[in-house]
Amino acid sequence: MSAKDLTTLFDEARNGDARAFDTLFERVYAELKKLARVVRSDSSSETMNTTALVHEAYERLLPGGELHIEDRSHFFRLAARAMRFVLVDSARKQSASKRGGSWQKVTLSEEHHSDAVDADSVIALDDALRELESMDERKARVVECRYFAGLTIEETAVALSVSTPTVERDWRAARAWLAANLSEAQ
Repeated sequence: MSAKDLTTLFDEARNGDARAFDTLFERVYAELKKLARVVRSDSSSETMNTTALVHEAYERLLPGGELHIEDRSHFFRLAARAMRFVLVDSARKQSASKRGGSWQKVTLSEEHHSDAVDADSVIALDDALRELESMDERKARVVECRYFAGLTIEETAVALSVSTPTVERDWRAARAWLAANLSEAQ
């Protein structure tokens, strides 16, 4: 599907056309599924499976008065954010039912993670991201794009409308800050 076709569907969906949003979803479903696999580490996660994650995120993205999709990268940034919130909500429910549980180290590396991440780790990362967001929103968005969406440095730069060197600096700084913050929480 061409970028022009996607833009047309984004515009129609933004104007409340549910059929356009459904068509858009069908066309980007495979990419959303790939994104969900990255978000949940492409292995059996304690929080939820890939298909459920895609569908829950879709429900959160359904057209409404507040949906404003600017372009393809903005759509995937919104999808990554929706998936983050779905995972965190699921993890909080699971953690509340367990009343405790073990902590697992969360690694923000240059390569995609392949180990399952438990509910407590998702919650700890989200709490740290919220704190980072209150200090520097752009760095938090870089983490969302890189860690939750699995975007490259270049794709993240496009999604956030900043330069590649800016993303590289923000990514290094955010990883260092999160590593220190998460190690203190344990």
